[in-house]
Amino acid sequence: MAEAVSMGEYISIEDEMQRSYLDYAMSVIVSRALPDVRDGLKPVHRRILFAQHELSNEWNRAYKKSARVVGDVIGKYHPHGDNAVYDALVRMAQDFSMRVPLEDGQGNFGSMDGDAPAAMRYTEVRMAKISTALLNDIERDTVDFRPNYDGHDHEPVVLPARFPNVLVNGSSGIAVGMATNIPPHNLSEMIDASVRLVDDPDATTEDLCEYVQGPDFPTGCTVLGTAGIRSAMETGRGSVVMRSTSHFEKTKEGKDAIIFTETPYMVNKAKVVEKIAELVRDKIITGISDLRDESDRDGVRVVVELKRDANPEVVLSQLLKNTSLQTSFSYNMLALDNGLPKLMGLKTMLNCFLTHREEVITRRTQFDLRKARERAHILVGLAIAVANIDEVIKLVRNAPDGATAKEQLLAKAWAADSILPLIELMGDVVDSKKAYSLSATQAQAILDLRLQRLTGLERDKIQKEADEIAEYIRELIHLLSNRSVLLDLLKEELLEVKENFGTPRKSEIQEGTADLNLEDLIQPEDVVVTISTDGYVKRQALEAYRSQRRGGKGKSMANMKGEEEQIETFFVANTHDPLLFFTSAGKVYKLKVYEIPPGSSGARGKAFVNLLPLEKDERVYRTQPVPRNTEEWEGQSVLFATAKGLVRKTPMIAFANVHSGGIKGMSLNEGDSLVSITVSPETEGDVILSTKNGQAVRFPVESLRTIASRTALGVKGVTLKDKDELVSMDVILPDEATHLLAVTENGFGKRTLIEDYPTKSRGTMGVISIKTSDRNGKVVAVMPVNDGDQVMFATSGGQVIRMAVDDISSIGRNTQGVTLFKVDKAKVSSVSRIAADMLEDDGPDIEYETEDGEVIAAQEVEASAEDTSEPVSE
Repeated sequence: MAEAVSMGEYISIEDEMQRSYLDYAMSVIVSRALPDVRDGLKPVHRRILFAQHELSNEWNRAYKKSARVVGDVIGKYHPHGDNAVYDALVRMAQDFSMRVPLEDGQGNFGSMDGDAPAAMRYTEVRMAKISTALLNDIERDTVDFRPNYDGHDHEPVVLPARFPNVLVNGSSGIAVGMATNIPPHNLSEMIDASVRLVDDPDATTEDLCEYVQGPDFPTGCTVLGTAGIRSAMETGRGSVVMRSTSHFEKTKEGKDAIIFTETPYMVNKAKVVEKIAELVRDKIITGISDLRDESDRDGVRVVVELKRDANPEVVLSQLLKNTSLQTSFSYNMLALDNGLPKLMGLKTMLNCFLTHREEVITRRTQFDLRKARERAHILVGLAIAVANIDEVIKLVRNAPDGATAKEQLLAKAWAADSILPLIELMGDVVDSKKAYSLSATQAQAILDLRLQRLTGLERDKIQKEADEIAEYIRELIHLLSNRSVLLDLLKEELLEVKENFGTPRKSEIQEGTADLNLEDLIQPEDVVVTISTDGYVKRQALEAYRSQRRGGKGKSMANMKGEEEQIETFFVANTHDPLLFFTSAGKVYKLKVYEIPPGSSGARGKAFVNLLPLEKDERVYRTQPVPRNTEEWEGQSVLFATAKGLVRKTPMIAFANVHSGGIKGMSLNEGDSLVSITVSPETEGDVILSTKNGQAVRFPVESLRTIASRTALGVKGVTLKDKDELVSMDVILPDEATHLLAVTENGFGKRTLIEDYPTKSRGTMGVISIKTSDRNGKVVAVMPVNDGDQVMFATSGGQVIRMAVDDISSIGRNTQGVTLFKVDKAKVSSVSRIAADMLEDDGPDIEYETEDGEVIAAQEVEASAEDTSEPVSE
């Protein structure tokens, strides 16, 4: 045993492992995982096509069992598992996997839903017609061959490939320490770019991108953004976003439905449908009422039916965000170039392909020239025999045997005047007397000559063939000696492939939309947001409420559930505005206006518990629109006012990062409640606080100390008498309002000049803003308004009236006001201002809607105001 050890060879395990692993890695890289840049095929795909070629399993021949093809591949060329070969064969036949399928399959070859193909014994296959463009001329010495794995057969190193398959069908694979991910592209675009590169070798990648728009996936879909495409075309690396193609439809029941007709590349459609169902089940997406997959052999059709109050754009955005209906594709254009893995851009890949094609055409031409000269060589011998037929016949007849006759034919110098041009094309030697010595091949051809060929017609045929082949040889020599002619032929063959197999694009490229988000899908518009006391919210287009003349009854805004539910508040905002929601639990939540579901005039809306993660018994107290851009929040404050007259000023930036679960936003004393929130500059303007008994106090905003804490209680803003409470708060900004509008619960109100409200100290009782009486009822709100503004009043019963501020009388503070709104048994519960700059029409052009629904112009309205002014003491 010791002797055996002493005779053995000692090696380092570390060195051996490193060497062995490198050998394995290179084997995987070169022989399995990466495609060759010239034909775009991995070894297994190349061997499948070549085995079918050897089997004559062509596109115009009968199908063969897939098992037969797989058996030939693994028996002759690919010593791996049959399942691996069959999987590769199946993928080449799937029109949802390959942009240009290379196999024509018959039977079950799987589906986009991830269904497995039938077993190979059940399916049949043959090459697709376009595969001929990959194999054309392979028997004409156009590519190198190498021994197969056992040395008994030979296989091609690469296929001749008449189109850049590596880019047309793409490729993906994971090797050792590297991977490739090349998306499919459009055949016609790639050929156009190749032709441009042949014409102009100095063309830049940017020039080629004039022809190549981007990836063209077999499943269609929309490709978002071009920056990633440009990067990938230049460097070989980049990323694009793939989005399902969809549109909106109306169902027979009048509901909205989202229809998906194309899915991203390599996305399992069935799993997407399952994921949508899970999102609905888990209430992550709440606007979906039904889900159906209506796909058939004509194409994809997934129907997502929506609830009546759902916003299609919002649901679509949620689906794209939470499912693989929108996903990304990362370029990693790695391929083998002369056996070495290289990361390549568009131009480099096309140059490699064109170099390969030039070599293929050159080798094919050389092969054809060689074969043509061999035939010409025979024709020279036949032509000499025909020209000297009597002498040849005599020689053969007198020879004792064939071998002697052949020797005598070889020994004699024959006259070659008539075929001298052909002999010169062949490069054979003719002596000074224009005599020609036959070769052994020519002599044998003469001996094999049939008597029939000696007739006059047959002699003419020999001469004609000799002339034709002479011309053909000249053309081949010209082609080999003139690169420009060869390149013209290369372009001609490329364009022929385009003409025969080119198809329109399937994927649409959208420029500059890679970062498309939900707001890009939402049309900006002004809407009315309505909130009821039972916690239901909805939005409606502002245009749904036409202006009415003062004293009208208004129109229904919502159907309340019983007498206890009322419209608590409503306001006008843009669909892209953020909203802060302050709740009874002291928390703050944030939504965009478009996330509030739209509703009709007869709808209550959607409960807040379906929009916000509210705890049990937690309800929304107040809602405040804030600027969209947080940069505008600098120098701005949020003012809070409670029913017991406390006021707090907090920097708005404190509410900049409101996450989905909400944040702590305020604290209240026991028995107190939040009645108003508004946004104001930290040091500009005056605060106007109004009580239900008609008192109003005005004091500067800067007199309020800024409290950074979101949970502070605040300071005293107004002194309240018994049974009085604060009902509204607003801010008067310099030069932005001329009057204060006071409104009472019974539908009365008036405008009063702001100058009539003196500035007081914070915490005082203030002055009377409007007289409260049995006729007027209690005060609902006092707010700044300007000429050209409009206001909207809502009643506890859900009626709303919209009117121009200019129609409301401007009278003194110590008056009862005029009729604004016929409330019947209901009470005015909320007032909202529509600033003049939000209106499309200026004041004089406003149209009004009468109680009977008739629309009349403002010029036809004669303002009449019942002035019931009564002097009151302050």
